[in-house]
Amino acid sequence: MNIVIIGDGKVGHKLAKQLSDEKYNVALIDQSERKLRDAVNELDVSCVVGDGANAEVQKEADVPGADLVIACASTDELNMLCCLLAKRLGAKQTIARVRNPVYYQQMHLFKEDLKLSMAVNPELVLAGEISRVLIFPSAAKIETFAKGRVELVEVTIGDQSPMDGISLMELYRKYQIKMLICAVQRGSDVYIPDGSFVTRRGDKINIAASHKEIEKFFKFVGAKRNKVRTVLICGGGRVAYYLSKQLLSLGMQVKIIEQSKERCMELCDLLPKATIIHGNATDHELLEEEGIGNADAFVCLTGIDEENIIMSMYAKTKNVSKIITKVNEDALQHLVDELGIESTVSAKNVTTNVIMSYVRAMKNSMGSANVETVYQLINGRIEALEFLIREATNYTGIPLKDLTIRENHLVACIVRKRQIIIPGGNDTLEVGDSVLVVSMSQGLEDLKEILR
Repeated sequence: MNIVIIGDGKVGHKLAKQLSDEKYNVALIDQSERKLRDAVNELDVSCVVGDGANAEVQKEADVPGADLVIACASTDELNMLCCLLAKRLGAKQTIARVRNPVYYQQMHLFKEDLKLSMAVNPELVLAGEISRVLIFPSAAKIETFAKGRVELVEVTIGDQSPMDGISLMELYRKYQIKMLICAVQRGSDVYIPDGSFVTRRGDKINIAASHKEIEKFFKFVGAKRNKVRTVLICGGGRVAYYLSKQLLSLGMQVKIIEQSKERCMELCDLLPKATIIHGNATDHELLEEEGIGNADAFVCLTGIDEENIIMSMYAKTKNVSKIITKVNEDALQHLVDELGIESTVSAKNVTTNVIMSYVRAMKNSMGSANVETVYQLINGRIEALEFLIREATNYTGIPLKDLTIRENHLVACIVRKRQIIIPGGNDTLEVGDSVLVVSMSQGLEDLKEILR
């Protein structure tokens, strides 16, 4: 597949890297010669310097022959214009990043006129990810599959947890919960475990199950289920706006600290039920005045990763039970892990996940199974993919115990007509199933690739 990316920012660069790693033909357009020089040195991509909204520049990048054009430049208007031009020149499909809430809300009115295949709002997707964690505060991260029916939850095993020193086979037998632990991080090591794997305190585990079964799991292991009622948010950008709307609709109390007076006035109009505070959230005295010690959750959403990390560490000293930190730079993720900050989020990563799902679905649309959703787990070292089986093939109708599945690949969950199946050896894959696969390989495009 030939893919053109317009904009070599954080999202564009990450997409270019992941797509080139997966052997797609990638061309990158940006006005900064310096950025593109770095991209050429780092990635296996072709680069064109120039304005992505210029027809001649798009022709130089071979947009007329592109299967997909992804516009993630600095402004929504530019992205939409780039996609419209790309379609006029002959590109088969286009994706635009659209961040403005007004534009995004009206996207259904002009999506067809713009010839857009898809519009992605990173801040809205990120807000959804954060709100899921706040609804389920015992979890560090939550991803959803099969239209929300299946949850993939990341949890750290605590010091007093009954899971310390127990094999997974014994765990499943003891608690009788329909779930599967499908990935484990222990220090710098990562595992896709089998039944003999013994969990230890400090392990980060990823559990696949329905919401109801996850609730059961937390109850049995004695995890805190204190409901989040009050949320203190640092930073009043778009993510904070979308998140606040969602939390307020759930009956939570929301307080936002924002440094820009102008933005505070806007938020007062947009969020009349929220409390908006004009001030610098890095000021510890201000945080004390605004009741950080009494907040059920503390969410750091400023545009500076380092500030978010520092504020999160201060919140830890105040024993805030749930802390969520926005960290966009991959290089800082190791530091965050070392500091013990469990819940981190990234707009760059969620946007990449959404677009990569679309790209893989495009590529294998003629195959027997489509990729519906892709998530990267444990700092990108493991992928969780949802496949939809569209037609009968050589692996359907055969018990899993009779299929030879490749090492470090796991069928974690099957959704069949609203029934959630945690698979055993006698279960089969059938046409119409949504199948959750966890893999240490990158770039799976068809379900048959997990078989030897």
